[in-house]
Amino acid sequence: MMRPMARPKMHAEEVETDADLVRRLLAGQFPHWADLPLELVESYGTDHDIYRLGDELSVRLPRIAWATGQAVKEATWLPRLAPHLPLAVPVQLARGEPGDGYPYAWSVYAWLPGENANATIDDLDLAAVDLAGFVRALRRIDTTDAHPRRPRSRGAPLAELDEDVRRAIAELGDRIDAGAALRVWEESLAAPAWDGEELWVHGDLLPGNLLVVGGRLSAVIDFGCLNVGDPACDLQPAWNVFAGSSRERYREELDVDEASWLRGRGWALYQAVMALPYYWDTNPGMVRQASHALRQVLADGADRP
Repeated sequence: MMRPMARPKMHAEEVETDADLVRRLLAGQFPHWADLPLELVESYGTDHDIYRLGDELSVRLPRIAWATGQAVKEATWLPRLAPHLPLAVPVQLARGEPGDGYPYAWSVYAWLPGENANATIDDLDLAAVDLAGFVRALRRIDTTDAHPRRPRSRGAPLAELDEDVRRAIAELGDRIDAGAALRVWEESLAAPAWDGEELWVHGDLLPGNLLVVGGRLSAVIDFGCLNVGDPACDLQPAWNVFAGSSRERYREELDVDEASWLRGRGWALYQAVMALPYYWDTNPGMVRQASHALRQVLADGADRP
């Protein structure tokens, strides 16, 4: 099967893949899967190509070097986390080695059915309850043996991100309301820092990483940002997924105080303004999602005293 027209390259050091490459990798390392139907999964993901393999499998190949550690992280932690979580998570079945001109390790996963959460959820209030239940369960899991959090990673103090945010806002210029973005960011930055123990955070709860079956949340995917740190990081769906009553329901279900809410809003702003200039010309789906989140963040900042 031929790959559809390639999307623009998003990264300077990006590696392109196609179905022929995947076939060769499978034939050389997992020949029992090599003859199954194979189809590229179209998405606006930024660091992996995903191919559906038959009815029950998927193949995941990093497009860029920084994504190569995700498979090891998921193989290490998801089997430990999954029994405690109320939504499905990825199950890695095999990990392949570089070969046939492809430079990175790659993985085979069980296929998780569903569509991403962009305009596919029937009841956003119910989804807020479901996702909050997932986040609460994740936070309760023991963090013993978790790798120490790296600077500027998900769950970090917002102060570590300040220089990056200001640079991104300046780069965006008049494409956004830079003054409003800075005001909202500075409000989050001024909120009291998290002084509790570091908890598990998914770190990337965007609509593209939430799967929906029959109108209801069914799974959470892409644990590449899994980390321990400030749990406010996982409040991002309040502005990326929810609005109005569902946003308030998400806050209520997680019992969020004002300082944590402001830090969570800061994380949503950070993710949006970092994505927008980087993907502006190469990933329209990501730009739509980040633009939506930024509008929600700025509107929320304007509405709050």
